[in-house]
Amino acid sequence: MSIASTSVIQIIPRTRRGVELMLLIVAIGVSVGAYVNIGLTVQGKVPASTGYYAAGIGLLAVIAHMTLRYRAPYADPVLLPCAVLLNGLGVAMIHRIDLGLAATAQANGRTPRSPAAPQQITWTAVGVILFLVVILVVRDHRRLQALTYTAGLGGLVLLVLPLVPGLGVDLNGARIWVRLLGMSFQPGEFAKLALVIFFAGYLVVKRDVLTLAGHRFLGLDLPRARDLGPILIAWGVSLGVLVFEKDLGSSLLFFGLFLILLYISTERAGWLLIGGLLFAGGAYFAYQTFGHVHKRVEDWLNPFNEVGGQVATGLMGQAWGGVLGRGLGQGHPELTLFGQSDFIISSFGEELGLTGMIAIILVYTLIVERGLRTALGCRDIFGKLVAAGLAMSFALQVFVIVGGVTGLIPLTGLTTPFMALGGTSLVANWAIVALLLRISDQARRPQTPAAPVSDDTIAMAVQKQ
Repeated sequence: MSIASTSVIQIIPRTRRGVELMLLIVAIGVSVGAYVNIGLTVQGKVPASTGYYAAGIGLLAVIAHMTLRYRAPYADPVLLPCAVLLNGLGVAMIHRIDLGLAATAQANGRTPRSPAAPQQITWTAVGVILFLVVILVVRDHRRLQALTYTAGLGGLVLLVLPLVPGLGVDLNGARIWVRLLGMSFQPGEFAKLALVIFFAGYLVVKRDVLTLAGHRFLGLDLPRARDLGPILIAWGVSLGVLVFEKDLGSSLLFFGLFLILLYISTERAGWLLIGGLLFAGGAYFAYQTFGHVHKRVEDWLNPFNEVGGQVATGLMGQAWGGVLGRGLGQGHPELTLFGQSDFIISSFGEELGLTGMIAIILVYTLIVERGLRTALGCRDIFGKLVAAGLAMSFALQVFVIVGGVTGLIPLTGLTTPFMALGGTSLVANWAIVALLLRISDQARRPQTPAAPVSDDTIAMAVQKQ
């Protein structure tokens, strides 16, 4: 008897860390170039802080890269450069508005306020430190599934923390801030991460029940009435955030995330129909009942009724920028209220034009695409849902903020990931990217093949027969 022996060839994917390094060099170069260009345009010289800025952004990026090289070698090579590019451009624009505000203050005989760009670089360092902690501590994302209900409880605690007397503070009409030890932060930014872990873990266990179809309506298999509890609870919590904290953006984000993950896990379009109806009903009820929601909608419908209003000023700045923009340092983004935070996209639209805004949105789209690709490549359902949820959190957040500043939808007050001034959002987004990279490392890492059986072993087995 002749025995045909076959050889198992394992294709080991390349780590692509060299590609990541090259992309990081480009991202740092673009960010530093924007910073220098702003100084040359506004002040007529290279800013004295250029060395500090370049060293800070470059060193933090290299540390993150080296950590991935040795602790997560198969992680996605595009996510980190995209985060560094957005973060660096955000600091450059914050520096640009610092210069504009300082010039305005001096012209009016007032003392300029402290610049915000150095503070943003400090928060970037804190974010990268948390990034390193996530990469080093979370060695296997699947272990997070054991913390499903702990993460859910933690997310709810973080959501209600601003309502605690003595801790929560009202700022800009919303009660989403907590002041502790002389510092203010938004716990809802970290609640986003905790709730994605909870949603994913819960849906892994309950997906079979939630997949069962009930009545059929217009070609859609609607879920059974007895299974509507989870989506009603998510809707109620989101409405509670809207009512008590006056935070329209977070309410939309949390309910949208749950609805998307519910659809991904069950593949039932009926959940989208029910979720859409619940959202529409809740939005109309909030518009008719709560003054702050009514004002947001009225400002959206009639942005130019209020002279010098935030929405109107932002729209006029973008219109002035046109297709190609006024050029970095040649606009007046400091005239827009919250041009460094809520309206930083509008500031870029004024100085880089529609073209620059599209380029920035494409970078965000790339982050979402790589996150969804990670979800597709992940071998476990929990990891798929977590990666998809984190990627879609970026998609929802960018859609809501860009849609708000461009007049597509009412302004909600969410921050632009990585770019807007604010430490809590920046640190939380670095943690989200770290978890995405950890999942992508697990997804792209080659599986250990079973031990091959030698030809001699096969021949001996045949002889015994």
